[in-house]
Amino acid sequence: MAPGVRSLASTRLRHREEPSTRHPSMPISHTSDGFPITRAIGSIPHLHHVDFSASADTDFSLRSGLNEEYSNLVRYISTYRDGRRKSTISIGSQAADEDEEKAPPKWKFWAKKSTASDGTGFIPPEEWLNTEMKQGLNDADLAPRRKKAGWNELTSEKENLFLKFLGFFRGPILYVMEIAMLLAAGLRDWIDFGVIIGILMLNAIVGWYQEKQAADVVASLKGDIAMKAIVVRGGQEIEIKARELVPGDIIIVEEGNVVAADASLICDYNNPEGFEEWKRLRDEDPDQTKEHAKGEHDDDDEEGEKHHGHPIVACDQSSITGESLAVDKYMGDTLFYTTGCKRGKGYALVTAAARGSFVGRTATLVQGAKDQGHFKAIMNNIGTSLLVLVVAWIIAAWIGGFFRGLKIATPEWSSVNLLHYCLILLIIGVPVGLPVVTTTTLAVGAAYLAKEKAIVQKLTAIESLAGVDILCSDKTGTLTANQLSIREPYTAEGVDVNWMMAVAALASSHNTKNLDPIDKVTILTLKRYPKARDILQEGWTTKKFTPFDPVSKRITAEVVKEGVTYICAKGAPKAVLNLTTCSEETAKLFRDKATDFARRGFRSLGVAVKEGDKDWEILGMLPMFDPPREDTAQTIAEAQFLGLQVKMLTGDAIAIAKETCKMLALGTKVYNSERLIHGGLSGSTQHDLCERADGFAEVFPEHKYQVVEMLQQRGHLTAMTGDGVNDAPSLKKSDCGIAVEGASEAAQAAADIVFLAPGLSTIVSAIKIARQIFQRMKAYIQYRIALCLHLEIYLVTSMIIINETINAELIVFLALFADLATVAVAYDNAHYEARPVEWQLPKIWIISVVLGALLAIGTWVIRGAMFLPNGGFVQNFGSVQEILFLEVSLTENWLIFVTRGANTLPSWQLVGAIFGVDVLATLFCIFGWLSGTPEEMPTSPSGTWVQRQDGWVDVPTVVIVWMYSIFVTIVIAIVYYLLNNITYLNDLGRAKRSHQDTQMENILGHLSKLAVEHDIDSKTGNKRFFLATKASEAEVDE
Repeated sequence: MAPGVRSLASTRLRHREEPSTRHPSMPISHTSDGFPITRAIGSIPHLHHVDFSASADTDFSLRSGLNEEYSNLVRYISTYRDGRRKSTISIGSQAADEDEEKAPPKWKFWAKKSTASDGTGFIPPEEWLNTEMKQGLNDADLAPRRKKAGWNELTSEKENLFLKFLGFFRGPILYVMEIAMLLAAGLRDWIDFGVIIGILMLNAIVGWYQEKQAADVVASLKGDIAMKAIVVRGGQEIEIKARELVPGDIIIVEEGNVVAADASLICDYNNPEGFEEWKRLRDEDPDQTKEHAKGEHDDDDEEGEKHHGHPIVACDQSSITGESLAVDKYMGDTLFYTTGCKRGKGYALVTAAARGSFVGRTATLVQGAKDQGHFKAIMNNIGTSLLVLVVAWIIAAWIGGFFRGLKIATPEWSSVNLLHYCLILLIIGVPVGLPVVTTTTLAVGAAYLAKEKAIVQKLTAIESLAGVDILCSDKTGTLTANQLSIREPYTAEGVDVNWMMAVAALASSHNTKNLDPIDKVTILTLKRYPKARDILQEGWTTKKFTPFDPVSKRITAEVVKEGVTYICAKGAPKAVLNLTTCSEETAKLFRDKATDFARRGFRSLGVAVKEGDKDWEILGMLPMFDPPREDTAQTIAEAQFLGLQVKMLTGDAIAIAKETCKMLALGTKVYNSERLIHGGLSGSTQHDLCERADGFAEVFPEHKYQVVEMLQQRGHLTAMTGDGVNDAPSLKKSDCGIAVEGASEAAQAAADIVFLAPGLSTIVSAIKIARQIFQRMKAYIQYRIALCLHLEIYLVTSMIIINETINAELIVFLALFADLATVAVAYDNAHYEARPVEWQLPKIWIISVVLGALLAIGTWVIRGAMFLPNGGFVQNFGSVQEILFLEVSLTENWLIFVTRGANTLPSWQLVGAIFGVDVLATLFCIFGWLSGTPEEMPTSPSGTWVQRQDGWVDVPTVVIVWMYSIFVTIVIAIVYYLLNNITYLNDLGRAKRSHQDTQMENILGHLSKLAVEHDIDSKTGNKRFFLATKASEAEVDE
């Protein structure tokens, strides 16, 4: 039997009831490395004011509260039921909601909902920061502070709905239509004037309404991921939304939570008496409080900087400073907004709301230069090109008009004059619905994604997600089920398994509110080992706890029983084995077992213990297994069909990673991340390895960033999944950052899309939806460009050749019908491509020009037929204007069915909208509405048919025009199909993925190994700079 077991079996706990005699002014004892001897146990509410401290040479007596740490832990093991912990939002949140400013009356639609400041640049007055820690703020203090400091959030203030509505009348394309409206008014063409206003209003109302509806859907889900904070108010600890914090609030920061605002750290949670010391320090240095309020506190650990007391908490500031290790925070230090607390628990005073915080002020600096994204650039490119074309066609029409001696604006009753030509071409040459339809398609698409539990943080992320060709996925929870279980443990010779399991539980966090998954499964496994639970109740006291960090790769706990100190360790097998001085035979057996577990897909945890002054003893190993999700293998196969390469990035050992990849048919080209980053590779070789690998093992957060960077340098659009605070930089770096289900608040803030459902299948499903959204926009853009070119080609050639045009009144209705017919395109049943999508503007323009030319030829055929003596398509009587109007309207409306593709059936919304417009166009034709006089379009040479003065068209002629339009649409569909099957055209405009510049990559690789060094010449005393080889990390550590 192990020595630890013998000593436990042969002794009994000596209870000594000793009241605490420490005065509040007495210092807390510390270990030699500066850490407190005590440890906060957040799961024991009635121990918050118990002194855990004792001097190093004291016989550790057990007070009434100390045993409760382990008795509560055992109770947690016995009573745990698998399931999600219910929300504990208290009435404090409701009270804060009631505190929010009331919305203005509905009739004051221009008024802002809230009159509170946004808090930018606001410095809280000194009296705001004098809150009593145990009492906190009262409800009466909140409203005036929030009015000045604003809500504690970085999200933009709610938009004024009226100003947002006016925004739909702004933009280059809309300005051109507004110029056309003024031109119509100048020509006293009131019908055109009214219809143009109607077109502008239609686009604005539809766009505003659809965006609002979509935004409401997304906003309703965003409440599920709102950051929470525990705050002291009215003498009670309550949980509220972080946005409700105000300067002067007392918050509780603990392991696993995100710091909800810039705050000054007061004291340890288990040492509330430290508040008096904190006040004394603040009074001695009042400037420090002002610096906290301004957010100007320099938190860098400079040499010689004086700290007060021991480190209370440790925060991960990697998203701000790039440091991979947590930074210790002492009394009076600043805790930065959105950083994650890695260990410890303490009180802190909020010194600034979000916009006045360090992170908030940084965000404000870049708000002025809003990145409109690639989508906006594409829209601007198309809009500018169409405007240039309109100007060119107007010039051509005017040249023809001057040649024919046309007047500038007369005759007023006719459309055959130069200003009417200009008006007509401005109306048909500028797609007024383009910016609105594309934007609302994105907004409605965001609502579709929200229904799939994917919250889009910014609309342009949809375009990025649709074009992604590499997905870097973490393993746990995404590829696997995140249901860790411990299989049959391995124990070293002579070690009792119950003793090993007890040591593993001792070397775990006991904060049951925020347990790490590994600590949680370790503790809960003791359900199978009742004797191990008995050992935990034999009077242990925790002196010091050091959580896992990526450098040591282990957790250690210093515990005491009956005056004997034990140091328990749990972590990576290699890291734990290095602590011991066991025989080579034992070490080899231990390593072989770890390798065997890894080959079977098990993640191993080594366990060791050090009793008193004895040597470290290796106890054994815990094999953990996280099974792949049932749908992961099928989802990966589906992703590969979609042209999406999945790379697995995991912190597990390489053998485990390879075994997991085998289970998922993911490929076994898995490499250790050290080989990629520090394995001597550089330049093109390093990029090749990164690109061809199926995954990387033993990955740190900084490795993720470098993997994304290398893939992007090769031209890949990369998506990255993440859940921790450390993942924030790589999420920001990737083309589409994805915060997976259960991600930390910091990761959610850095991501473009936040998923509320687990698994890879939800991500692949979202990619499909994004590609469908992209297809809708692409189909509409092709359709709209072709429509513009159709009428520009036909009308300008008819103006020049036969000196006629379609009436301006009918032209504006053609523009109106084109927009009415496609308002439902955002709801169409689009298909998704089986490869990453791109805009391919050259292809779009070529196909649109061909389609527009075919439409113009079709219109010329029906116009030319009416010059025949028998009227061509005319059966009994009719009007040239109305017949042309009907043919143009039908063929243009039906073109959207061609550009959308035949892979899926159109939605009922799209079919209904187009059918309704077709009926209206047919009524226009039959009853001759706005047909003008027959003299405007003579049938010279005159034939056997005569145009009616009232413009009516007989029903047989209307049927013939419908049949002809169907024929034209079929021809165009065939041509469109053939064009899309031309290999050259199908790949035209696609960016080359996996491109490499070997020479440049090698140059940069070699430069990355160099450093600029500074020296002083010993003879002359002159400074000099020179290039030298950069020291390796190992050399730096030494």
